[in-house]
Amino acid sequence: MKKSKSSISKASSYTEMGEFWDEHDLSSYWSKTRRVKFDVVLESEATYYPVSKALSDKIELEARKHGVRSDTLVKTWLEQKVKEKRHSKPSTRLSAKNP
Repeated sequence: MKKSKSSISKASSYTEMGEFWDEHDLSSYWSKTRRVKFDVVLESEATYYPVSKALSDKIELEARKHGVRSDTLVKTWLEQKVKEKRHSKPSTRLSAKNP
Protein backbone atom coordinates (compact mmCIF):
# COMPACT_ATOMS: atom_id res chain seq x y z
CA MET A 1 0.00 0.00 0.00
CA LYS A 2 1.33 3.47 -0.83
CA LYS A 3 2.06 5.77 2.09
CA SER A 4 -0.19 8.44 0.57
CA LYS A 5 -3.24 6.19 1.05
CA SER A 6 -3.59 7.33 4.65
CA SER A 7 -2.66 10.93 5.33
CA ILE A 8 -4.33 10.98 8.72
CA SER A 9 -3.29 7.70 10.33
CA LYS A 10 0.12 7.55 8.61
CA ALA A 11 -0.49 3.80 8.28
CA SER A 12 1.62 1.80 5.86
CA SER A 13 -0.93 -1.02 5.47
CA TYR A 14 -4.69 -1.47 5.47
CA THR A 15 -4.36 -3.47 8.68
CA GLU A 16 -2.60 -0.60 10.40
CA MET A 17 -5.19 1.82 9.04
CA GLY A 18 -7.99 -0.33 10.44
CA GLU A 19 -6.30 -0.55 13.81
CA PHE A 20 -5.91 3.25 13.86
CA TRP A 21 -9.61 3.85 13.13
CA ASP A 22 -10.63 1.19 15.66
CA GLU A 23 -9.00 3.42 18.30
CA HIS A 24 -9.83 6.90 16.93
CA ASP A 25 -12.97 8.85 16.04
CA LEU A 26 -13.27 10.70 12.72
CA SER A 27 -14.86 13.69 14.45
CA SER A 28 -11.47 14.42 16.01
CA TYR A 29 -9.91 14.63 12.54
CA TRP A 30 -12.74 16.20 10.54
CA SER A 31 -10.76 19.38 9.84
CA LYS A 32 -8.06 17.26 8.15
CA THR A 33 -10.49 15.74 5.65
CA ARG A 34 -11.29 17.08 2.20
CA ARG A 35 -14.27 16.83 -0.10
CA VAL A 36 -13.97 14.21 -2.84
CA LYS A 37 -16.25 13.04 -5.64
CA PHE A 38 -16.54 9.47 -6.80
CA ASP A 39 -19.01 7.20 -8.56
CA VAL A 40 -20.60 4.21 -6.91
CA VAL A 41 -22.21 1.51 -9.01
CA LEU A 42 -24.66 -0.57 -7.02
CA GLU A 43 -25.83 -3.78 -8.58
CA SER A 44 -28.09 -6.16 -6.76
CA GLU A 45 -26.78 -9.65 -6.30
CA ALA A 46 -30.33 -10.96 -6.23
CA THR A 47 -33.10 -11.06 -8.82
CA TYR A 48 -36.68 -10.95 -7.67
CA TYR A 49 -39.59 -12.66 -9.41
CA PRO A 50 -43.18 -11.70 -8.68
CA VAL A 51 -45.53 -14.40 -7.41
CA SER A 52 -49.17 -14.16 -6.43
CA LYS A 53 -50.09 -13.69 -2.79
CA ALA A 54 -51.79 -17.09 -2.80
CA LEU A 55 -48.64 -18.82 -4.03
CA SER A 56 -46.51 -16.85 -1.59
CA ASP A 57 -48.73 -17.99 1.29
CA LYS A 58 -48.36 -21.64 0.20
CA ILE A 59 -44.59 -21.26 -0.01
CA GLU A 60 -44.43 -19.70 3.46
CA LEU A 61 -46.53 -22.54 4.90
CA GLU A 62 -44.28 -25.15 3.29
CA ALA A 63 -41.16 -23.33 4.50
CA ARG A 64 -42.45 -23.36 8.08
CA LYS A 65 -42.98 -27.12 7.80
CA HIS A 66 -39.32 -27.48 6.83
CA GLY A 67 -38.12 -24.98 9.44
CA VAL A 68 -36.55 -22.61 6.90
CA ARG A 69 -37.26 -19.17 5.54
CA SER A 70 -39.42 -19.00 2.44
CA ASP A 71 -36.66 -17.47 0.30
CA THR A 72 -34.32 -20.31 1.31
CA LEU A 73 -36.92 -22.89 0.35
CA VAL A 74 -37.59 -21.29 -3.04
CA LYS A 75 -33.88 -21.01 -3.78
CA THR A 76 -33.37 -24.68 -2.86
CA TRP A 77 -36.28 -25.79 -5.03
CA LEU A 78 -35.08 -23.76 -8.00
CA GLU A 79 -31.52 -25.06 -7.67
CA GLN A 80 -32.85 -28.63 -7.58
CA LYS A 81 -35.05 -28.04 -10.63
CA VAL A 82 -32.23 -26.47 -12.62
CA LYS A 83 -29.96 -29.40 -11.71
CA GLU A 84 -32.66 -31.90 -12.79
CA LYS A 85 -33.14 -30.09 -16.10
CA ARG A 86 -29.40 -29.99 -16.72
CA HIS A 87 -29.16 -33.78 -16.33
CA SER A 88 -32.25 -34.68 -18.35
CA LYS A 89 -32.89 -34.57 -22.08
CA PRO A 90 -34.10 -31.19 -23.29
CA SER A 91 -37.85 -30.74 -23.55
CA THR A 92 -39.30 -29.03 -26.58
CA ARG A 93 -41.32 -26.45 -24.72
CA LEU A 94 -42.01 -25.32 -21.15
CA SER A 95 -45.65 -24.73 -20.31
CA ALA A 96 -46.59 -22.13 -17.71
CA LYS A 97 -49.93 -23.84 -17.16
CA ASN A 98 -50.46 -26.11 -14.18
CA PRO A 99 -50.59 -29.82 -15.11
